[in-house]
Amino acid sequence: MPDRNVPSSLWTFIARSLTVRVIAFSSFWAIIALVVIATIISALFRQVSERGFDSVLMANLNNVIGSVGVSESGVLEGNPNLDDLRFSQPGSGWYWAVEPVTNDLGVALRSASMTAPVPAPSTAQVPFSDAFQRNYIGTDAGGEVIEVFEAELLIGDRGQVARFRVMGNRTELEDEIGRFVRKLYGYLAVFGMGMIAINVFAILYGLRPLNHVQQALADIRAGTARRLEGPFPREIASLADETNALIENNRRILERSRKQVGNLAHSLKTPLAVLMNEGRAVGGERGELITNQAIALQRQLDHYLQRARAAAQRDTLVFRTPVRTSLERMARVMSKLNPAIDLQAQLPDEALVFAGEREDLEEINGNLLENAMKWARGRVILRTEQPTDGTGTLGFRIVIEDDGPGIPEEQAREALKRGRRLDENKPGTGLGLAIVADLIEEYGGSLALERSSLGGLKAVVDLPRAEI
Repeated sequence: MPDRNVPSSLWTFIARSLTVRVIAFSSFWAIIALVVIATIISALFRQVSERGFDSVLMANLNNVIGSVGVSESGVLEGNPNLDDLRFSQPGSGWYWAVEPVTNDLGVALRSASMTAPVPAPSTAQVPFSDAFQRNYIGTDAGGEVIEVFEAELLIGDRGQVARFRVMGNRTELEDEIGRFVRKLYGYLAVFGMGMIAINVFAILYGLRPLNHVQQALADIRAGTARRLEGPFPREIASLADETNALIENNRRILERSRKQVGNLAHSLKTPLAVLMNEGRAVGGERGELITNQAIALQRQLDHYLQRARAAAQRDTLVFRTPVRTSLERMARVMSKLNPAIDLQAQLPDEALVFAGEREDLEEINGNLLENAMKWARGRVILRTEQPTDGTGTLGFRIVIEDDGPGIPEEQAREALKRGRRLDENKPGTGLGLAIVADLIEEYGGSLALERSSLGGLKAVVDLPRAEI
């Protein structure tokens, strides 16, 4: 069954591509122009050829009229010399004939090429002009299409009437016109293909600065450049300047937001420290309550400040963090803090780069590794993978597994909610996985908690990858 979406998809592709659109319409116009030119030239050539053909026949008719007369015995006589060998070749389609209309002129005179009479239409079908002349299309005995010029004139002294006819091979004329038209279309087709090729080259060459702009923007987004640089044409230079101004303004807004967030964090540190100190000084249940709430407030503040930083980075300039270096540092720290746990780190190659800040990547891996170390009985695996769902060119995957007790699927969803703790006997505030989930979400990634083949929990993190 044919796919009805193919035409619409093709039109959408043409409409969305400036290069394809310009090439398609310019080529279409070139083809139309060449076809119109070929049609006009063919029509003009036919008109000139037919006029020349008719002129030759008319000249030959006058020659025959001037060469034939009436003898003393009252019969037709004469031997026209038309200087054309085709009038002497039987069946050539080129003939002349002088036929008596009145009965007192004897037999008809014909050219050597005319081996059989050529029928003429009646005067009712093709009437004579005021000059007693007419022309028409006929067919000879060999099936050749011929054009006939005919005149009826008085001849002799006694008012006799004779019919003079000269015939030319119309098939030869049509063949000649056909050969010319085929050559014309062939030459114009070659010329058209060359013109379209030059047109395509000119358009692609003219649009090359746009490709340079696209690459420069990709470099900025990948973090390898800070602004559009390069010699741009006058038509694109203003666009590059405005884009650089927008990038610089975006950078200033980002820096200002960071400073404001930092000032907020700094201004709240002292009050929180005072609250924690007062709570320890008060002691007892009341002091412990004050201290715990101050600590929770500090964690909440750190969490939202981190989210604000990640949100400010998203869709602006993309930071670049080598994944291998970050994971090596995190694995060393966790191994030292938990010497009884066997941490197997299957690290990626040096080329893998996270499209984000180092602090955020370490916050994500640190929380997940700390959670795995906390619950593991003796083994934890840390590795990276390339997703197999078709997104491998856009991101990468971090997998952390442990051999602990694990958690059921419905409890895994609860663990990602802020402040939820599945085991109150373990230290923590219940914010770690929630912070991880929020950070991953800000970067457009995903977090999944699954059952590990080791028997415990398997954390699967998908994050964006920066192009190198």
